[in-house]
Amino acid sequence: MNFPRSTLGCIVLLVTPVLASLAAAQAPTAGAQANTKAKQNPSTSYPPELVQKGSALFRQDCSFCHGRDAGGGESGPDLTRSKLVAQDVNGDKIALVVRNGRPEKGMPPFPRSDEQIASLVAFIHTQLNNALSAGRRGSGGRKGVDAADLQTGNVEAGKQYFNGAGGCATCHSPTGDLAGIASRYQGLELEKQMLYPEHAKSKVTVTLASGETVAGTLAYLDEFTVGLTDSAGSHRSWRTGDVQYKVDAPANAHVEMFSKYTDANIHDLMAFLQTLR
Repeated sequence: MNFPRSTLGCIVLLVTPVLASLAAAQAPTAGAQANTKAKQNPSTSYPPELVQKGSALFRQDCSFCHGRDAGGGESGPDLTRSKLVAQDVNGDKIALVVRNGRPEKGMPPFPRSDEQIASLVAFIHTQLNNALSAGRRGSGGRKGVDAADLQTGNVEAGKQYFNGAGGCATCHSPTGDLAGIASRYQGLELEKQMLYPEHAKSKVTVTLASGETVAGTLAYLDEFTVGLTDSAGSHRSWRTGDVQYKVDAPANAHVEMFSKYTDANIHDLMAFLQTLR
């Protein structure tokens, strides 16, 4: 039974000690509350063989961003501190993220079976439980990514994908813009450039009222103005209402690939790119 503080104060002063004792007896003790809370939030354990399968799959698909132990990598967050993981029940939230990805954050989708999802869920929740037991959750320490996790693909298969089904060769050349890329970017940085080149510059073609076209690197664009830097290094701009323009954003093509990649495609393509030194 709960009362406002002011009312409770009056009762303490007026009721007999017996009634006060009875009211106190009806209130659950701190220990009882803790036991009730523990029963409502049990720590789920999983069969060791399921956790092991999840560990192997996590290392293959996820460790290059989230670290081998799900404790965070150089770019991916610590999953033992994730609110989504903490709120997940039997994979209801984890499965959606794995299968749909998060393109806006550079995470491709992974079309995994129910059995594979179950193993990932078992591994991730086991890591969360371990972190809670060890008092490590909340430390926020991120770890480096083991280079071996980024070198599991097949070079020849990656080359074929680059020139064929992946469509990479329509925009890129191993002897052109990608020449030496594995020397400029290593490890996870190379992986990030491959999946989502967030700093890639967009191209724009502006068509003037006279029919003349001007092309260059997009420098500025809002609802009023479009600006570019042309091949001579000169900056030019126009009112958007006076011209027509078409923007070619290279990152968009990479985002579109998220729904097409398989994990094998990603690892194979990474293996091929690592040879471009």
